[in-house]
Amino acid sequence: MPWDRNQMAERAAQELEDGFYVNLGIGIPTLVANYIGENIDVTLQSENGMLGMGPFPYEDEIDPDLINAGKQTITELRRTSYFSSADSFAMIRGGHIDLAILGAMEVSEKGDLANWMIPGKLVKGMGGAMDLVAGVKRVVVVMDHTSKNGDPKLLHECSLPLTGKEVVDMVITNLGVFGIDRGKSMSLIELAPDVAVDEIKAKTQADFDVAL
Repeated sequence: MPWDRNQMAERAAQELEDGFYVNLGIGIPTLVANYIGENIDVTLQSENGMLGMGPFPYEDEIDPDLINAGKQTITELRRTSYFSSADSFAMIRGGHIDLAILGAMEVSEKGDLANWMIPGKLVKGMGGAMDLVAGVKRVVVVMDHTSKNGDPKLLHECSLPLTGKEVVDMVITNLGVFGIDRGKSMSLIELAPDVAVDEIKAKTQADFDVAL
């Protein structure tokens, strides 16, 4: 059966490595923080100026001044540091963040990413998405395999305005995991439990190899 949101986040957490500095995008990616293994040391970075984010707070721990870039309340750690948004983006643009885990509206078979706006609809703004995909060492996308209307979100070419061109290394959907050789090809490398390759092919526009 397809993975739910928490299972997708748990699978994404498997991409974390000891010593990584990691930026988690809005939505499902924020759940990845709940699945960081006890045997690895990972530092979470938020582009609004926080390094070393703790888990989400219980109700009696909420501090309205402690928020991530998605305006969710979070907690701090003993090692947490604070700085300006300018310093935060210097970290990102300088290539000091090892991994970004982001949501998406569309991803192309060559790794193009569209995740910030739908023309004609009200949007909050670009945020840090363009800087992240251009500056971090590796980009993993976590998203549903199809839209609410059942339309494929893995496409030959993105139809929405791009966040970045040939920037995605891996896509984790509720049906499976795809590796992307940027600018070249996409490969199906893992299936969610009881999901068949034929189902994925029926719900995917993008061309991909099967490398299970």
